[in-house]
Amino acid sequence: MTKTNTLPSIKPLRGYTLYIRAFLSAFLLALAMPGITDWWPLLFIALIPLFSALGHLSARQSVFMGLTCGLLYNTSLFYWIVPVLQRFGGLHAATALAVLLMLAAYMAIYIGLFCLLINHLLSKSRSQGKSAALLLLTAPTLWTGLDFLRSSLFTGIPWMDLGYALYRQPLLIQAADLGGHYLITFSVVLINALLFWFLERAFASFSSSSPVSDYHFGQPVTVFLLLTCLGGYSVLRYQQIASEATAAETTYLSTVQGNIEQSMKWSPTQKEKTVERYLSLSAQALAGEEKPDLLVWPETALPFYPAREPLMNRVRTFIRKNEVRVLTGSPYFTVNPQQQESVSYYNSALLLNRSGRLSGRYNKQHLVPFGEYIPLRTYLWFLKPIVELIGDFTPGDSFTPLDAEKIQVGVLICFESIFPDIARQEVFEGANLLVNLTNDAWYGRSSAPYHSWAMTVFRAVENRRSLVRAANTGISGFVSPEGEVHKETPLFTAQATSMRMPLLTGHTIFMRGGYRFGALCLILIPVFLYLSARKRSKSKARVKSIRS
Repeated sequence: MTKTNTLPSIKPLRGYTLYIRAFLSAFLLALAMPGITDWWPLLFIALIPLFSALGHLSARQSVFMGLTCGLLYNTSLFYWIVPVLQRFGGLHAATALAVLLMLAAYMAIYIGLFCLLINHLLSKSRSQGKSAALLLLTAPTLWTGLDFLRSSLFTGIPWMDLGYALYRQPLLIQAADLGGHYLITFSVVLINALLFWFLERAFASFSSSSPVSDYHFGQPVTVFLLLTCLGGYSVLRYQQIASEATAAETTYLSTVQGNIEQSMKWSPTQKEKTVERYLSLSAQALAGEEKPDLLVWPETALPFYPAREPLMNRVRTFIRKNEVRVLTGSPYFTVNPQQQESVSYYNSALLLNRSGRLSGRYNKQHLVPFGEYIPLRTYLWFLKPIVELIGDFTPGDSFTPLDAEKIQVGVLICFESIFPDIARQEVFEGANLLVNLTNDAWYGRSSAPYHSWAMTVFRAVENRRSLVRAANTGISGFVSPEGEVHKETPLFTAQATSMRMPLLTGHTIFMRGGYRFGALCLILIPVFLYLSARKRSKSKARVKSIRS
């Protein structure tokens, strides 16, 4: 009789152990994220506590564990929403806390669904010693597919997917030009699963008399080789892009970080001081060793509608005197000539040529829910005061780069930088430089500015473009096409920084089709479920035929 390998029998988990595992994974994930501790190596073990329970649980238990982990983790990720809603939205502390918990609960649904599906797929494999190997196939795909789903539903909330925490490790993220940040997240989950396989195998070898040679190594070895190939690709690709950047045409850019307090930004008495600060900091940039080809001011650096504001003349006079181009954020409006009472308001980026005239305009396309418009406003009427602070904007619809002679500018306003497809389409339309204009003053001294900066870095790597970021209160800086961060500014300082950046023009695999990697993972989820159901059906039929 052939000997069958089995893992030691494991008793069903008690309720309190679910709490422990959920807390451990949430805690490790929170520590790995930037802004507080930034202990990114924890990413590679953070999911192991969850994995160790899956396959032992009922459907209800698996969902409960996932929701608990997701609620704890996402509360730590979005805690800054409470002071933002209190200070700038005028909401009571209890209401603001309720909004945070609703958001965290919504985000937790995806981790709950992940745990439910993985537990379902593994439930028949634990007794056969195949669960950890099966996890290698399913866990990265399901996690990444659900991340993609979350980034698409209800305007999308792709906030700090796991791979983003590696933004300061350029050698680990070069494969983003193949499958975007989703491929990096896939790799992170895959490493967690591989380490869990080693741990489970070690536990099984220690707890049973089964020889090591009895265990199947095919899938783990394949996974190890895949990760090795991705690592080798990253090293070689980094060197290749660095070499291309050295040989490429360059441009000298300056960013201006005005550090205008959010509570004063829209005050009529503060407008003149705001303009003077930006002009003064810009003069400092122009007094440097080299004259910039483009001065970049942050989102809504001009806190007024230019067509109606006399202060705009000072800006134009400064530009003409110094013969410099300026890209600045500003509110903007247009009037429908056929319906004079129909006015559209935009959150825009204005490109002013050396004569101070408007030569190009980009209108923000992906508006901030609850910040620039209220979705489902009939049901969420109590959040209306937030939008009234700045207006109810209309989304733009053009990906055409702004033309500044040799510089073709792809603009990303505010949190548009966290949506890969906007940058990809702008580069596909001809952008050779990505510029992110943002105002993160809302977030205060929290982890949120570091989160938005981390996600922005990936847009440079995915599209192999230099990226410059101008933020009102920071973080401003420059990102090279290989993902190196340069001249990163501290929060809440007023300063101008300059740097020469390469202008690359090639197209990456990510741009041509690799951006669909997340969608592919989502499509594979029902495939896995179908194959699992079919296998179980055949197994039941075989048992039934033997008994008969």
